[in-house]
Amino acid sequence: MNNPFAQLGELKKMRDQAMKIQKELQGEEVNVDSHGVQIIITGDQKIKDIKTNGRGDNDVKDAVNEAIKKSQEVAARKLASMQGGLSGLLGGNQ
Repeated sequence: MNNPFAQLGELKKMRDQAMKIQKELQGEEVNVDSHGVQIIITGDQKIKDIKTNGRGDNDVKDAVNEAIKKSQEVAARKLASMQGGLSGLLGGNQ
Protein backbone atom coordinates (compact mmCIF):
# COMPACT_ATOMS: atom_id res chain seq x y z
CA MET A 1 0.00 0.00 0.00
CA ASN A 2 1.39 3.35 -1.01
CA ASN A 3 1.78 6.06 1.59
CA PRO A 4 0.30 9.25 0.08
CA PHE A 5 2.14 11.37 2.66
CA ALA A 6 5.50 10.01 1.49
CA GLN A 7 4.56 10.96 -2.06
CA LEU A 8 3.61 14.45 -0.90
CA GLY A 9 7.00 14.71 0.79
CA GLU A 10 8.68 13.78 -2.49
CA LEU A 11 6.61 16.42 -4.34
CA LYS A 12 7.65 19.04 -1.78
CA LYS A 13 11.30 18.05 -2.20
CA MET A 14 10.99 18.33 -6.01
CA ARG A 15 9.30 21.75 -5.65
CA ASP A 16 12.03 22.96 -3.30
CA GLN A 17 14.70 21.82 -5.77
CA ALA A 18 12.91 23.59 -8.64
CA MET A 19 12.72 26.82 -6.62
CA LYS A 20 16.43 26.59 -5.77
CA ILE A 21 17.32 26.10 -9.44
CA GLN A 22 15.10 29.04 -10.41
CA LYS A 23 16.93 31.31 -7.93
CA GLU A 24 20.27 30.14 -9.29
CA LEU A 25 19.11 30.85 -12.86
CA GLN A 26 18.18 34.40 -11.86
CA GLY A 27 21.84 34.98 -10.96
CA GLU A 28 23.20 33.68 -14.28
CA GLU A 29 23.74 36.04 -17.22
CA VAL A 30 24.25 35.41 -20.92
CA ASN A 31 25.77 38.20 -22.99
CA VAL A 32 25.32 38.13 -26.78
CA ASP A 33 26.92 40.70 -29.07
CA SER A 34 25.99 40.25 -32.73
CA HIS A 35 25.81 42.69 -35.65
CA GLY A 36 25.91 45.77 -33.44
CA VAL A 37 23.22 44.48 -31.07
CA GLN A 38 24.15 43.56 -27.50
CA ILE A 39 21.70 41.64 -25.31
CA ILE A 40 22.16 40.60 -21.69
CA ILE A 41 19.63 37.99 -20.53
CA THR A 42 19.38 36.13 -17.23
CA GLY A 43 19.17 32.36 -16.96
CA ASP A 44 15.47 32.68 -16.12
CA GLN A 45 14.87 34.46 -19.44
CA LYS A 46 14.59 38.09 -18.31
CA ILE A 47 16.21 40.69 -20.58
CA LYS A 48 18.47 42.90 -18.47
CA ASP A 49 19.78 45.13 -21.25
CA ILE A 50 19.52 45.67 -24.98
CA LYS A 51 21.83 48.01 -26.86
CA THR A 52 21.74 48.72 -30.58
CA ASN A 53 24.91 50.30 -31.92
CA GLY A 54 25.88 51.33 -28.39
CA ARG A 55 22.50 52.88 -27.49
CA GLY A 56 20.12 51.38 -24.95
CA ASP A 57 16.45 50.86 -25.78
CA ASN A 58 14.16 50.20 -22.81
CA ASP A 59 11.03 50.00 -25.00
CA VAL A 60 12.50 47.06 -26.93
CA LYS A 61 13.70 45.43 -23.69
CA ASP A 62 10.25 45.74 -22.11
CA ALA A 63 8.52 44.38 -25.24
CA VAL A 64 10.85 41.37 -25.43
CA ASN A 65 10.34 40.62 -21.73
CA GLU A 66 6.55 40.79 -22.22
CA ALA A 67 6.80 38.40 -25.20
CA ILE A 68 8.89 35.95 -23.16
CA LYS A 69 6.40 36.13 -20.27
CA LYS A 70 3.46 35.43 -22.59
CA SER A 71 5.25 32.50 -24.22
CA GLN A 72 5.96 31.04 -20.76
CA GLU A 73 2.25 31.41 -19.85
CA VAL A 74 1.30 29.51 -23.02
CA ALA A 75 3.76 26.75 -22.11
CA ALA A 76 2.42 26.60 -18.54
CA ARG A 77 -1.17 26.27 -19.78
CA LYS A 78 -0.15 23.46 -22.16
CA LEU A 79 1.63 21.59 -19.37
CA ALA A 80 -1.29 22.08 -16.97
CA SER A 81 -3.74 20.68 -19.52
CA MET A 82 -1.80 17.42 -19.92
CA GLN A 83 -3.85 14.44 -18.80
CA GLY A 84 -2.74 12.83 -15.58
CA GLY A 85 -1.15 15.90 -14.06
CA LEU A 86 -0.39 15.51 -10.37
CA SER A 87 -2.91 12.71 -9.98
CA GLY A 88 -0.58 10.52 -12.06
CA LEU A 89 2.29 11.28 -9.67
CA LEU A 90 0.10 10.54 -6.65
CA GLY A 91 -1.17 7.26 -8.04
CA GLY A 92 -4.67 8.54 -8.86
CA ASN A 93 -6.84 7.34 -11.70
CA GLN A 94 -6.15 8.79 -15.13
